[in-house]
Amino acid sequence: MRRMMMLAAMAAWAGWAGAAAVENDFLLQTKSTTMAFHKSGDTWLLVHYGAKIEKSGDANALAWNGWVGNSFFGHRKPATYSVYGSDNDRSTMNKFGGLAVIHADGVTSTELVAQGAKTVEDKAGVTHLVLELKDSVYPFFVTQHFRAVEASDVVETWVEIRHDEPAAVKLVRMDSVALVFPLLAKEYHLLSLTGQWASENQLTEAPVALGQTVSMTSRSGVRSAFGNNPAFMLSVGPQASETAGRVIGGALAWSGAWTISIQHDFIDALAINVGPDTGNGPYTLDAGKTLATPKTVLTYSAEGKGQISRNLHRWARDHQLRDGHMLRPVLLNSWEGAYFDFNEKTLTDMMDGVKELGGEMFVVDDGWFAKGKYARDDDKRGLGDWVLNDAKLPKGLGALADEAKTRGLKFGIWVEPEMANTTSELVDKHPEWVLREKTRPLRQGRGGTQVVLDMTNPALRDNIYGQMDALITSIPGLAYIKWDANADFMNAGSTYLAADRQPNLWFDYTAGLYDLLGRLHAKYPDIMMKACSSGAAHMDYGFLHFADEFWTSDDTDARQRVFIQWGAGHFYPACAMAAHVTVSPNEQTHRSTPLKFRFDVAMSGRLGFELHPKNMTPEDLAFAKKAVVDYKRLRPVIQQGDLYRLVSPWDHSYASLMYVSDDKSKAVVFLYGLNRGIMSDFPAPLPLQGLDLGKRYRVTEINKEKRDHSRVSGQTLGGAALLGMGLPVKLVGDYDSAVFELVAE
Repeated sequence: MRRMMMLAAMAAWAGWAGAAAVENDFLLQTKSTTMAFHKSGDTWLLVHYGAKIEKSGDANALAWNGWVGNSFFGHRKPATYSVYGSDNDRSTMNKFGGLAVIHADGVTSTELVAQGAKTVEDKAGVTHLVLELKDSVYPFFVTQHFRAVEASDVVETWVEIRHDEPAAVKLVRMDSVALVFPLLAKEYHLLSLTGQWASENQLTEAPVALGQTVSMTSRSGVRSAFGNNPAFMLSVGPQASETAGRVIGGALAWSGAWTISIQHDFIDALAINVGPDTGNGPYTLDAGKTLATPKTVLTYSAEGKGQISRNLHRWARDHQLRDGHMLRPVLLNSWEGAYFDFNEKTLTDMMDGVKELGGEMFVVDDGWFAKGKYARDDDKRGLGDWVLNDAKLPKGLGALADEAKTRGLKFGIWVEPEMANTTSELVDKHPEWVLREKTRPLRQGRGGTQVVLDMTNPALRDNIYGQMDALITSIPGLAYIKWDANADFMNAGSTYLAADRQPNLWFDYTAGLYDLLGRLHAKYPDIMMKACSSGAAHMDYGFLHFADEFWTSDDTDARQRVFIQWGAGHFYPACAMAAHVTVSPNEQTHRSTPLKFRFDVAMSGRLGFELHPKNMTPEDLAFAKKAVVDYKRLRPVIQQGDLYRLVSPWDHSYASLMYVSDDKSKAVVFLYGLNRGIMSDFPAPLPLQGLDLGKRYRVTEINKEKRDHSRVSGQTLGGAALLGMGLPVKLVGDYDSAVFELVAE
């Protein structure tokens, strides 16, 4: 159980190698930011998070003091971890803490006092600060971690909770982050992503008014990024723009239930709480067990929202994704080209098509598995039975992988291991492995038969691991797994957990899922994985620790994708954003858009296809082949470069973004015309960013058809001029688009 509950291997306090004691002050530094810590009595305070400073005395003098918020329930002290209870000042009690405990004797308050602080050895370029806290009365312990990643200006933070009380304790709240910042500013604005199936990643931004608490939450249990995504940007002071203003950004690395709250209290103090949601009841933690909360990543910029995105993207590529610097392949996924209706020839024909297009991988989607009456010919049966449907594919998946190999393609497969259909052998044999409430009828989702499996149960996890292991070993050279999850908790109960532990389901499900993913990753470290969940609902940094990319949305309409991908790029990097060219009219919206527009939109992420190439015209095939060649040349910049959002689709009838390589020698600019209400609404010169002032760049339009979209295409121009004057461009009509390659000469 301890292994399941730990999100990462954490060394015991006494066993840290190369630890160095920290006394009363510490500056946790990144390239451009500082977290300043100060010990006041028995309490560690966070006295500064923001622009880089060099002396702790300056932070102590300029930050918190007792004049601010004299008696507001303990929020007057910016403790590094705010708890429900005393803040070690006998005149106050904090009733809003991010940790709320019911101790074994029923006492509901907690008072954490500092026990020790150390820095410990970590990776190069990472400083790891550990604070040891203990309740003043009870044998109840909190270890707080801060890992500063210098190059990306990101700080990772989480806590470990354990106790030696005579009986179990109840954790009503157990946030990863519970910080209070007194009087940073007089106004705050919160940006986040909302949306639902086929409309993910919609931007929303609004003030957090004086005296107001704004909460975002997900209680899906599985599809953590539907409704809200577990990430935010908070403007400190006036609302920040892309290029100006103070911003705190954050993202929670968790795929289960979660909550994020921002409080702007009536004395202008700011409280930020981020962590897992405990559902309907507290988490029961036994003595001697350790619970590690999911980590939250924080980053700060005084140069607007764009820099927050670039910080998070760099951190993700360097530290969070399985292999963030691998160039992602151009692939064809079979779903929209065949759905459930395919045989071996259908799939080999698709392989021939993607090979001709210049693709590098072929992925078989849903419909290849289960046998007999449970054969997966629709969404009503077969989930949970991860064995080949040899009536549909008699030569087997290994033979299909060989067919791909002979064409120079890698091979991938679709699975949905978190779910099952009640019409399956797995559920027939083990109905107890389904999440269910023992006194209520079983609620069933997709197809009228889909249920969620109980990932808290080690026997279920072992079964799924065994099935996945057998599947992978049956396909020599398997290179890619598309991991889907198409249901929420519909039955919030577990036959494995005891009656008094049912609320633990909300945390332990995700801990169990990570245990399963970790075991598979350890045995098959080179297999790529896509995080899919009814589209983008697994677009979170918890799942992306085990995956290389996410499916951005089931909505593949290129116009909608401009908005969906624009939102996703605020927090997640292009290398992880799967973006596919599909047929026209689109399968979801029935909108018709030009092939060029569809390509130009998909090329701003990880390019792929979701169609049957045999249905393309010779003209379309010729265009697509050239576009794939261009994309392969450009993808190091797109997938690994810095993102700059130039013109928002939310504000104009067109949109533009660009990527710039790390050494600023190359850049790619995308321009998308949307519904053009007025033909004379030509774009202003694009306000390019990120180029080197001293370099000169040759500007070349690619994916070009009949017309030029810039009068300077083919010319070599100075970086200072392009930044200062912008790139002149032109659009004609709806869904006109352009891509420009800039190369320093």
